[in-house]
Amino acid sequence: MSAVEQVFLECERARAEGDLVERVSASDKEYHFQNWVQARIDACELSYDEPGRNTHPDFRLVHHPEGYEVKGLEFPGHEADYDSNSQVPTGNHGGREVFYVFGRYPESVLDVDEYPVVDLVVCHGGFLNSDTGYVHRNKSFRGFGSYGDILVRDRKMYVVPTPFALVSGTVGLATLIVPAEFQPQSETLVRVGELDRVEVDSIVVSYEFNLQTNEMETHKAPNPNAGSVRRFCAYRSRGAGDTKTVSLAGPRS
Repeated sequence: MSAVEQVFLECERARAEGDLVERVSASDKEYHFQNWVQARIDACELSYDEPGRNTHPDFRLVHHPEGYEVKGLEFPGHEADYDSNSQVPTGNHGGREVFYVFGRYPESVLDVDEYPVVDLVVCHGGFLNSDTGYVHRNKSFRGFGSYGDILVRDRKMYVVPTPFALVSGTVGLATLIVPAEFQPQSETLVRVGELDRVEVDSIVVSYEFNLQTNEMETHKAPNPNAGSVRRFCAYRSRGAGDTKTVSLAGPRS
């Protein structure tokens, strides 16, 4: 099997059998679900570079050209999108295919030491954003303020819709979303949906921020890939919700 199949099936098994997320500390909930995913990758005996706070993706496999970015989401709560600090989602980074592992856990259990994974989606980064050419850079300038010596730093934060907002049919289950050309090697995986994302006619290429009015203005240009259809397929483990189809949700407001 491919590495992503192994990771997905192990995550699905662990969620279904009740392997719980263990709280690291009361002050740092960011790594609870990441540690849970790390245990699943370890169970698959896949080698990876040591993760760190500033590495992307979180887990970069050594013997497979794949990487995994992990996002834990409170449910119900902040689950329709996630804050991506200085990193736009992408399906390819540093020569690796990038997969995102989204897991929802109950909001009401954050004061206990262990809690379950309600549902999860492992999706290819291209499902979130098909552009692989954009390179994020933080810029700054000095000269702001009445004495002209204040530095203004442009540090962008991207807020990205999650698969739980983009598709329907994922509640309470484990779902794998991959490009349509992906050929599963495991007979355990059953296709449960075909998902087509269409590129928009124009894309944002720059923006201006007026420091006097606090107004932001965006500038767009024609998208060279306008109308292109990016095809993806959704899979589930046989017998684990494989009769429930996955489809694109309605447009976001």
